[in-house]
Amino acid sequence: MSVNFLTVSTDKNYMTIRGILVSGDAHGRYAGSRSAPDDSVGRGSAQRALRVLVADDDRDSVLTLMMLLRDEGHEVRGVYSGRQVMGHVLDFDPDVVLLDIAMPELSGWEVARTIRARRGADRPVLIGISGEYKQGSDKVLAQILGFNHYLVKPYAPAELLSLLAPSGNPGAEG
Repeated sequence: MSVNFLTVSTDKNYMTIRGILVSGDAHGRYAGSRSAPDDSVGRGSAQRALRVLVADDDRDSVLTLMMLLRDEGHEVRGVYSGRQVMGHVLDFDPDVVLLDIAMPELSGWEVARTIRARRGADRPVLIGISGEYKQGSDKVLAQILGFNHYLVKPYAPAELLSLLAPSGNPGAEG
């Protein structure tokens, strides 16, 4: 048995996804999970839900990351341009911002510099993501501009989730 339910609500500037996934075996046993901001299914009890902002000009990437993070119990918003990020950082107050580097108009590099200038070095955690900027020098630039982590596409979802774990665990350093 398998039941999937997904609700997508959109605003002019961001998308919110909520869903239910129920799966089971031939004997009618099932395990259900509900993805919602306050849900902790699939995570240790010491880990708290994070507020995560996903910024990428590729709408499919934003949607996929939002579904993954929502399934982990995080509250997630997505935006599709670098120009939209700062407003959502101020309004949504995310714990983590996932920034695509190669966005048109305002790159992830520029967005990171602005966030660090206005919000300081501690919060939010900035994770740069790029399929274009893959060199060691790009990772060094990311550190200089204030990124906490840098992922090169393609990357495993588990790699991203492992970067979020310290942010959601009050006793861990990250």
